[in-house]
Amino acid sequence: MSDREEIRVPSRPVLSHAADAVRAGDHVFVAGILPVDASGVLVGGGEVVVQAERVFGDLGEILHAAGCTYADVAKVTVFLTDVGDRAAINPVRQRVFGDARPASTLVEVPALAIPGARIEVDCVAVRP
Repeated sequence: MSDREEIRVPSRPVLSHAADAVRAGDHVFVAGILPVDASGVLVGGGEVVVQAERVFGDLGEILHAAGCTYADVAKVTVFLTDVGDRAAINPVRQRVFGDARPASTLVEVPALAIPGARIEVDCVAVRP
């Protein structure tokens, strides 16, 4: 039997044929998180900081459901439609991760799956 578990958070929308996260052994792979409400509607309008607050808040819920915290994140990838937004979202990142400093990749993309979304985040965590 495989040591694999699909994790769904009931308050999160189902946007595609994917789990919110998958635990494989001690590793937790969190799918890309977009700034949407439980119905899949974009939040924050065009405000990247409001969108980032939603995305990182949802990330915390998914990590909790998987038995992890932000401190357990080993690798995070942030996708922005404008790399110039990096400075604006960094305070949100710093607040949620605190003293933890995961390995990080920042990628600028022309668009995301939800029209108007300016940020998407995925990560890999290691269960304590």
